[in-house]
Amino acid sequence: MTRYTQSAWLVSPALLGAALLVSTGAVAAEELSQNIPQTWETQLAQVSDLPLSAPANGSFEQSDSMGQVTSVSQLTDVDPTHWAFQALQSLVERYGCIEGYPDRTYRGNRALTRYEFAAGLNACLDRIQELIAAAVADLPSKEDIAAIRRLQEEFAAELATLRGRVDSLEARTAKLEAQQFSTTTKLTGEAIFALTDSFGEDNDNNTVFQNRVRLNLNTSFSGRDLLITRLQAGNGNPLDFTNTNNGFEFINTTREGFQAHQVFGNNGNDIVLDTLLYSVPVGNVFTLTLLANRGRFEDFTPTLNPFLEDFDGGSGSISAFAQRNPIYRIGGGQGIGLSFKPARSLEITAGYLAPEGSSPIDGRGLFNGSYAALGQITWTPISRFGIAATYNRAYFGRREFGFDNGALNGVGNGFTGTSLANLIGAGSPVTSDSIGIQMAARLHRHVQLNAWAGYTNVHLIDDDIDGQIWNGAVALAFPDAGKRGNVAALVVGVEPYLTNLDELNDLFKDDIPFHVEGFYKIQVTNNISITPGVIWLTAPNQDADNDDIIIGTIRTTFRF
Repeated sequence: MTRYTQSAWLVSPALLGAALLVSTGAVAAEELSQNIPQTWETQLAQVSDLPLSAPANGSFEQSDSMGQVTSVSQLTDVDPTHWAFQALQSLVERYGCIEGYPDRTYRGNRALTRYEFAAGLNACLDRIQELIAAAVADLPSKEDIAAIRRLQEEFAAELATLRGRVDSLEARTAKLEAQQFSTTTKLTGEAIFALTDSFGEDNDNNTVFQNRVRLNLNTSFSGRDLLITRLQAGNGNPLDFTNTNNGFEFINTTREGFQAHQVFGNNGNDIVLDTLLYSVPVGNVFTLTLLANRGRFEDFTPTLNPFLEDFDGGSGSISAFAQRNPIYRIGGGQGIGLSFKPARSLEITAGYLAPEGSSPIDGRGLFNGSYAALGQITWTPISRFGIAATYNRAYFGRREFGFDNGALNGVGNGFTGTSLANLIGAGSPVTSDSIGIQMAARLHRHVQLNAWAGYTNVHLIDDDIDGQIWNGAVALAFPDAGKRGNVAALVVGVEPYLTNLDELNDLFKDDIPFHVEGFYKIQVTNNISITPGVIWLTAPNQDADNDDIIIGTIRTTFRF
């Protein structure tokens, strides 16, 4: 039905009663207002449910425009011979208290005149009260009060019926608002254009123009849960760097300087299903995440790396290393994640992922093959500071260990770290125990400090020897640098590198391979950003005899 202004139909019994007491001293305010309904707009919507005869008009037409009616004689569908018409006419012409439709008719929603007048009386009482409160009119006369009382008595049954209908409707409406939700799917997308090349004495790379596209279907069934279905395509091969250490050439090149848009790889731009997960709250403090395809620990675990972390997207750091602590890249696939948040400042996260969890082949599957289990405690005592401690326990079959999100791309094909750090499981199944510490602090509105450190102990089962892998970084980000939405950042760190392998230490060098990265994201519009960035790698593949590598990238990101 047409929306009436609330002020035209609501009445405050207390104020109205007080006004009438001032006028007469003998009329009880409670008697005058005890049966007045609360909301006229809702009343008319419910009149059709009353056991009444069909309306005279035969149909109901909606209108969004209403004008103030100053005379009851303008309400053409009200019988002017009825005594109530005469009484209401007197009140309306004196106080101007009824609104009608633009065609100057006074209609209800399949309602009889008695219900229309009952609601009209309600409107007049409200109008009289407003005029008294504003001191713009004289107080009602004794004759007016008598007319109002007679009208109220005449329409007492209708007012009571309408009031009951309104109360019932308000209760049902509140229940619907709390429980009803229409299944909704929202499509978001990201397209990355990346122009990149490397520079150095032994550089064999060519300038390349790469792309990657993501389409995310975000579906909610209740308003609180979330089903993410991501489709992805790209052609981002990593640049080819040195595979030499201590004079030996290893199977694969170092994975240092691996860029975030290259994590998906090159599939000839064929669209494939990437992430498939469902997250739902359980009670008030738990959140359950089911990961059916290419799940990652960062899908349900805070990484505490604001302005650099973008889930390997096109709005964070240039490199995959600077996106997050590499501890989150040990393992991935199918599994489950659970978050427990007993307080606003504390979150406990645990998850289990198996890279071949969908395979029924012997030695694979959810519990009989490679896996990684991660637990983390995150503490954020204030909004500007957070710290997290992380533990990752994993098992990988022969040639499957690596910092590769559980992709199992083959031995040495990680997304960060030296080739030695990713090749350690080439000849034997391994177990790994990793510890990580992450910290994020907002020093100023335009200054963000992030840092992490990580340690991994890898045990080669067949050879019964252990190796140690270290990594760490410190990052400064400057949000809104030069313009709102822009981000400038500087990262200095050490990508995962092998520092010890028991009695085999003489076979390789463990020089510290520094990673220095700077980028400046320019937010051109709300949906387009351009990010030039430079990465400088010293002692590539943890060998200071190798020439430094410089990588230059210009990344354009379209989000929609």
